Amino acid sequence: MSLQFLVTDRALRVQGAPLDGWTSVDVTRRFNEPGSGSLTLPARPETMAQLQPGNRIVMLRDGGIWMAGPMEIPTDYAWDLSENAGTGTVTVNWSDDLATLAGRITWPAPGSGWTSQPGSAWWEATGNAETTIRNLVNLNAGPGAWSGRAVPGLVLAPAAGVGTSTATRTRFEPLLEVCRRAALGGGGLGFRIDQSGGGLVFSVYAPRDLTRVARFSIGLGNLRSLQAKISAPTATHALVAGTESEGVTTRTFVQRADTSAAGTWWRVEQYVDGSAETDADGALTADGNALLAEQAAPVELATVTTDTPQLRAGVDYDLGDRVTVVLPHGLEVTDLVRSIHLQATPASGEYVTAVVGSPEASTDPQTVRLLRSLTRRLGRLETRR
Repeated sequence: MSLQFLVTDRALRVQGAPLDGWTSVDVTRRFNEPGSGSLTLPARPETMAQLQPGNRIVMLRDGGIWMAGPMEIPTDYAWDLSENAGTGTVTVNWSDDLATLAGRITWPAPGSGWTSQPGSAWWEATGNAETTIRNLVNLNAGPGAWSGRAVPGLVLAPAAGVGTSTATRTRFEPLLEVCRRAALGGGGLGFRIDQSGGGLVFSVYAPRDLTRVARFSIGLGNLRSLQAKISAPTATHALVAGTESEGVTTRTFVQRADTSAAGTWWRVEQYVDGSAETDADGALTADGNALLAEQAAPVELATVTTDTPQLRAGVDYDLGDRVTVVLPHGLEVTDLVRSIHLQATPASGEYVTAVVGSPEASTDPQTVRLLRSLTRRLGRLETRR
C-alpha cells in the first residue's frame, strides 16, 4: 500500500509538503456521481496552514491519482486533555471534482445572463448522448458558460464517439441529474472529471465489458465477503403523459415497456410526468426509457474484494466497468461497478469494497433518492406557472 495526500489550490498548485502522519482514510468513488473522502491526521501547524477554504485534496495511490477534488470541510478539529493529545487531530472531508458540476443548474438559455432567462422556454437537444452531455457541461460549467459560471481550469476532452441518440429537455434542474438521465437514455454512458496535465478534464466514455477478465470469486482468492440482493423491478411499464398547455385539449400519451422484465416478474406500471408536449422529437420516449433503466430489477451486490497482482481496483477495473462476481452457490452476476470504497490505516492496510449492480444499487438512503426525484419534477413544473 502506498498512499499519499497533497493539498493544492484551485489552480492545482501544490501548497506544501505531502500531508504526513495520517491515521485513517475513508474514500468512496462513485459512477456518474461525486465521490467523497475523509482523512484524519495530527493537527500540526504546517498541516493546518494548508487546510484552507478553497483548497483541494489530491489522493495518490501507488503514484496515480485515486481521487482529487475540493475540500468540503477543511478542518474538523478535536483536542482533549489526554497525554497523547499533543496538538490534537484534524479530519478533512473532500469530494472529487464532479462536485463542482453538482453546484450548477441547467439554464434554458445558457448563453444569456440570469436576468435575461426566458419565462417559459426549455433547453432542448435531440441526438447523440455524448454530444448532449458535453454541451450541457460546456454551457453550464465549462469554457462556453456565461461569465462567472465556468469552473476554473475545466476543459472538455476530445469526443470519444460513444453513445446512441436520445432526446433531452431541461429547465432549472440539477446539471448532474440531467447528465445522468442523458447517459442512461443514450446507452448507459459514464462521465468523469480527471486532474490531468495541470487542468481538469471532463470526459464521456462507454463502460468496458470486462466480464471475462475482471472476475471475483472465492476460488480466485480475491473475494473476502459479499452480500447480494436481487429484487423485482419497480417499473416494467412507463406510462408517459405529455405536458399540458393552454388551449390544447388533446394530451400526448406514450408507453414504454420492458416486456422481458414483465414476463419474468409481473407488470408494474408507473406514471411519468413528461418533459414535452408531444413526442415529435422523442422527448417523451426518452423520459420513459430513462425511468425503465432506473427502475429495472435491481441487482444489489456489495463485495469486499482483495487486490491481487492480476486484478487491482483502479488499474485492471474501475468505475463503470462491467465485471463478474461468482456467488458461492455457482450463480454468476454481471453488472457495472457503481462505487469503489477504500478504507485504510497504516497498521491494517487497505480494504477495498466494490458495489456492483443496477443504477438503484446505491448506498444512498431512500430519502436522498426521493429528493432527487422531487427536484427533477419541481424543475419541470417551473414552466407551468
